[in-house]
Amino acid sequence: MNDHTSIEEAFRLTERQKSALKKLGIATIEDLLLHFPYRYENPADFKWIKDVSAGESVRVWGKVTKIDYEKTWKKKINIAHASIEDATGHVGAVWFRQPYIAKMLPEGSCAIFAGKISVRKGALYLANPLYEIVPCSIIPQFSSVAPAQRLLPLYPTSEGISSLWFQKTIQKVLSRFVALRDLPDPIPQEILRAYHLPDRAVSLRLIHRPKNLAHAEAAKKRFAFEEVFALQLSRLAQKEMVKQNPSFTLANAKEYAEEFERLLPFLLTKAQQRAISDIIRDFESNVPMNRLLEGDVGSGKTAVAACASYIVARNRMQAVYMAPTEILARQHFEGLCKLFAHSNLTLALLTSSQCEKFPSKVDPHRSTHIARAQALRWFNEGVVHILIGTHAIIQKRVSFKNLALAMVDEQHRFGVFQRAALRTKNPKIPHFLSMSATPIPRTLTLAIYADLDLTLLDELPEGRKPIETALVRPADRKKTYEFIRERLAAGEQAFVICPRIEEPEETDRATIEMKSVKAEYAKLKKEIFPEFAIALMHGKLAPKEKEAAMKEFQNKKANIMVSTSVVEVGVDVPNATIIIIEGAERFGLAQLHQFRGRVGRSDKQSYCFVVPTKYSAPVFRRLKALIEAKNGFELAEYDLQFRGAGELAGSQQWGFSDIGMEALKNIKMVEAARHEAKKLIESKTLGRYPLLQDKINRLSTQPIHLE
Repeated sequence: MNDHTSIEEAFRLTERQKSALKKLGIATIEDLLLHFPYRYENPADFKWIKDVSAGESVRVWGKVTKIDYEKTWKKKINIAHASIEDATGHVGAVWFRQPYIAKMLPEGSCAIFAGKISVRKGALYLANPLYEIVPCSIIPQFSSVAPAQRLLPLYPTSEGISSLWFQKTIQKVLSRFVALRDLPDPIPQEILRAYHLPDRAVSLRLIHRPKNLAHAEAAKKRFAFEEVFALQLSRLAQKEMVKQNPSFTLANAKEYAEEFERLLPFLLTKAQQRAISDIIRDFESNVPMNRLLEGDVGSGKTAVAACASYIVARNRMQAVYMAPTEILARQHFEGLCKLFAHSNLTLALLTSSQCEKFPSKVDPHRSTHIARAQALRWFNEGVVHILIGTHAIIQKRVSFKNLALAMVDEQHRFGVFQRAALRTKNPKIPHFLSMSATPIPRTLTLAIYADLDLTLLDELPEGRKPIETALVRPADRKKTYEFIRERLAAGEQAFVICPRIEEPEETDRATIEMKSVKAEYAKLKKEIFPEFAIALMHGKLAPKEKEAAMKEFQNKKANIMVSTSVVEVGVDVPNATIIIIEGAERFGLAQLHQFRGRVGRSDKQSYCFVVPTKYSAPVFRRLKALIEAKNGFELAEYDLQFRGAGELAGSQQWGFSDIGMEALKNIKMVEAARHEAKKLIESKTLGRYPLLQDKINRLSTQPIHLE
């Protein structure tokens, strides 16, 4: 047996096990050894149910034998209640205001429960316990493992294979694998010595057979460094490759930027001016620009991108601007048409359902619908100077005569392959400007965007007031509605955000209290604000219906817009000063911050009302962070610390293990990995390490992007 031996060759497997291993991406012995525990349990920390007593905080394992939810008659509180049993007895569990747990913990499931034992009418129960569903197969071991013995590793599983199977199989491999010490190590020995990291063979034993948590942490640190190091190498190698290719040199960039500034009805901030200077410097070099423009909500990234596209268009070359939604693409198109109305430039809009050109031959102040075939010819012939659109831009049929600048707005919403597709639209590599209003912690920026030069927009336009954010409890709702009524009567407008489109089915307990946009629209229109005009927006509307609803709101014909998350990014309605976010706990902090950014886009005082349907300590902690944070960067750091990099970024889209994601909290580790990667790239000695090169090649095919 060696590290390349097939799992199927080494062990007898059932068809279900083969299928499960395939889903987990495990084909060889090496894959199996690199399938790490996500947690360790110490059997000494658990109590048998027969031994628990009132008032103590305990951890128990149990099987759910009965679970349901109900609304109390007297206080009208939704509760979920369950019966949990182990080999020694049973105990109740009650969750207040969390009826959806009845769906999350089905009968027959096994979990670890942690909470305080309370008593009511002589019966013991766990009050609002935390729980983690675990495979039923691992628990019988707890009775046979003495407290002094080693920790029990828990492994990620898939249907058809258990954590216990992984534990036993990996132990067999570690026992049989006499050549484990000869396993090739992708990290150069001098780097292991410099950072006091154990080699791969030692680390594998420590992570799968730890005597204590310190051993496991040492092994995790080593494998985390390996992943961050490989990712840095991958990104820096790509950056060097791009540098080897010439790009478009754009003449008179500074002069055209000054021209652009005179077109604006407002003054640029100092941060915007610095960003434009960075872009001009890139345009005047012979190297393709590869820049990330990162700024908080409302910091003015669109104006910087508009300036870059103006410089390109004045050089009689082409620029494309790719937005994540049709609503946002149209908004940018209309804004640029207005800005460049007298600049003798041709603009176009391309989405899956719309194709327009500006200016129209009939009316030079308006755009006109054009046939898609005609539009494609004009792109290819260079007639269109600036194209704004959605992912429709990267379709194979779309080609350009001289695409000098590709821009991606809200870049975290596009995969790396989609972004790369823009760069393949002509033989010469275009300059590339990536933009994000989702603030990214410094560790993630250093690790993930090592191939991009970073420009920060760290100030807001003059006159903007901080948005007042408040948590709305059930008792405060009536008072909040009255406050909103006053603001609407004064001529201002409001957004109401809901987490879903349709009402949930009665049997769907997991979403029993989640508000739907259709039901909330009907309720507000009939019962709460009958005197005001209300617009409806959600993802299932046809593009023309979305456009009509947005126009109605932008033109102040509707006082309130009730919407799902389709208005999360970029939508700019300066007269909107109020936003209510229903079911706030259903959204991530970055998303909540984006919603809040739909208001506060003028000199008027704006308000954000956060309304959760679930009340618990973690929910309040997260929403308190939203209320107290001064900007999105603070929130991003909070998310990184309390939710972890995997949740923050969507680890399933990274090709990164949980250990690697967790390492991104460690700024020193990321900086060390970056330093060593730069040394290796600059010394041009990467070719000496085929294992590293292989790892880099695999990483370069992963769709890495933030969510």
